[in-house]
Amino acid sequence: MANGFIGRQAELARLGELLDLVRSGGGLGRPGRALIMRGRRRVGKSRLVEEFAERSGVPYLFYTAEGLSNGDDLRSFAQAVEESTLPDAGGFTSETPARWTDALNSLADVLPEDSPSIVVIDEMPYLIAQDPGFEGALQRAFDRRFSRLPVLLVLIGSDLSVMERVDTYGRPFYQRGTEMVVPPFNPAEIAERTGLGAAEAFDAFLVTGGLPLVLERWEPGTSLWEFVEASLRHPTSPLLVSAERSLSAEFPAEAHARQVLRAIGSGERTFVLIGRAAGELAPTSLKRSLEILAERRIVKADTPLSTRASRETRYRIEDPYLRFWLFFLAGAISKVERGRGDLVLKAIRQGWTSWRGRAIEPVVREALWRLAPDLLPAGTDAVGGYWTRSNNPEIDIVGADREPVAKRVTAVGSVKWLENKPFGPRDYAALFAHRAQLPGADDDSPLLAVARSGCEVPGVTAIGPEDLIEAWRHRPQSRARGAGAQ
Repeated sequence: MANGFIGRQAELARLGELLDLVRSGGGLGRPGRALIMRGRRRVGKSRLVEEFAERSGVPYLFYTAEGLSNGDDLRSFAQAVEESTLPDAGGFTSETPARWTDALNSLADVLPEDSPSIVVIDEMPYLIAQDPGFEGALQRAFDRRFSRLPVLLVLIGSDLSVMERVDTYGRPFYQRGTEMVVPPFNPAEIAERTGLGAAEAFDAFLVTGGLPLVLERWEPGTSLWEFVEASLRHPTSPLLVSAERSLSAEFPAEAHARQVLRAIGSGERTFVLIGRAAGELAPTSLKRSLEILAERRIVKADTPLSTRASRETRYRIEDPYLRFWLFFLAGAISKVERGRGDLVLKAIRQGWTSWRGRAIEPVVREALWRLAPDLLPAGTDAVGGYWTRSNNPEIDIVGADREPVAKRVTAVGSVKWLENKPFGPRDYAALFAHRAQLPGADDDSPLLAVARSGCEVPGVTAIGPEDLIEAWRHRPQSRARGAGAQ
């Protein structure tokens, strides 16, 4: 589109359905509707809702909390009302409200009573953190005022754990809103956007994480290396700066969490090695930092999947783009600023094959889990990996009937993601031997070869990039889930 907005047709349609419910009156004299929207930072939530509001043609208010102080938030809210397209915005209170109860009631006074409108409160977790009474004030205003008016109230937040709790039992706004998760663009959407083939689209997903802001700079027909090279010419390109800005917002004062994140991003996976790489952190500090990172859905803790319980936990970065940035770009921005992006590009090319081989594994597991009814044996409801402390064996793919401890292993597989190097007899021999070491597997457990360049071994179920990308074509986005260690 001319304004740079791409995709999101399903999300726009869902927002349109909710606005239609507002228009139709909703029954029982309560046409008002609330939507609780969450998604990772810079995934495009605000842009999506603003695009929808502009397309809708109805008056709207878009307010973004800044997280400064309660008084500052109330002042900026009053200014946002004044600058909105609400027809009676001039009737909003002339003085800055002292409480959110007053601010929300004053807003209700100026909302249209006989035609629809939209009210957006962005970055709501900031308001919850600044004022413990905000959720209660919002609940009272919705029950007594907004639900009786033809208004769509959209509540947006990037702190996933906070936004998930808003609609949980015991919280003031429980069961008052519809939930929506805005995901990054998936590999199939990236392929459509960029014109890349399936294998190349997975590469693009590993580099960009599907972030719209980064993908906007990817011109259709451009290859991965052309895109990376162009991004490294500019110190302010989205590929370089998006991660740092997100981390600054997530962890303004939590230095240990950032140290731990960098340690995991550099390739460390176990508790002990992460602690050493983060500066010999004390176990209690490391444990707390990992808890913070896991709570915010930045780091995932995985355990081996088999019929035997295991405590061999490994940690990984959940967001592919952040993982790419931490490994290749976090320490290289100064080189780009000196005009030596060519050195950074050379380092990425040298480390790309090895890095990609491990980074693609959780994406493959996610795809297989989505495609389980089509590609994996009946009864597969979990897909993970298996390893021991010594990494002998280390198995890329384990299908099972459940997790974290399975009753039955349904499939065992290997991921070989190299150009011009198909899954061959040597790979088969290693997979065959590893299957014998997997608790719950036996000689009848099917073998899978997920290979970028095909499979040369008969009797193995071969799965390629074109098969995997079908997991996202014409299928709804799935719930968040674990996909096994990397």
